[in-house]
Amino acid sequence: MRLGGAIERPYNNPEQWFSLVKELGYSTVLCPIGSDASAQTRKEYLDCAKANDLVIGEVGVWRNVLHEDEAERARNIEYAKAQLALAEDMEARCCVNISGSRGDIWDGFHPENYTADTYALVVDTTREIIDAVNPRKTCYSIESMPWMVPDSPEQYLQLIKDVDRKAFGVHLDFVNMINCPKRYVFRHEFINHCFRLLGEHIVSIHGKDVRMDNAYTTLIHEEFPGQGTLDYTMILPWVEKLGADTPFFIEHLPDFDTYKSCAAYIREQAALCDVHIK
Repeated sequence: MRLGGAIERPYNNPEQWFSLVKELGYSTVLCPIGSDASAQTRKEYLDCAKANDLVIGEVGVWRNVLHEDEAERARNIEYAKAQLALAEDMEARCCVNISGSRGDIWDGFHPENYTADTYALVVDTTREIIDAVNPRKTCYSIESMPWMVPDSPEQYLQLIKDVDRKAFGVHLDFVNMINCPKRYVFRHEFINHCFRLLGEHIVSIHGKDVRMDNAYTTLIHEEFPGQGTLDYTMILPWVEKLGADTPFFIEHLPDFDTYKSCAAYIREQAALCDVHIK
């Protein structure tokens, strides 16, 4: 498996970028440029990654392609297509977005997120983005989320069948799907189930931690790895089984030094369970 995360420090060229990546000890990276980058800039960063045995794991979209305003939705879809084309150029493992929300908050909950019409819109929009680029070296993926499609491994598997495109893969965030007390109490069984059901489709993984308060009503918190209740010596062997180049990204940390210490924690846990991180 490969380990990566954000950088949270500025850089102006591939050499500065790689110096930061090296200090963090990453072997997989988030794409360091956006779709507005020139062909020459794309080549320079890709050459740097290849020369230093780095896998570009993700190109992010992070725009609401289900926006209720049709003009805004159209702009976001075009941006997603451009980012997928960038992922193809950069030979990334995937281009990732969330399915989107029908509410005011781009990644928020809303009753219409669960309707049959919204599900059909997710399928059609995902197909439109993939078909516009027709990628061969990368794929489009949707990060699993707590309150939108897909919020369970079963729903993700159904989405794969309904989208029906070879260039559609699973971006697994198991913490995001621990969205109720039962899944929290049986969190390790649930994570095992995610890997068993979706394993062959997984192209990238987000690694976080989780903690639930013993209070009324239910409060489930995302935590840094090692600060919650997940056993990473159980999780990391699953990641390793997916292949030596499978990207595992830590995320939502505040700064460079926290990413550095969290990456060290993941490496310590990997050593405890005899998992090799490139």
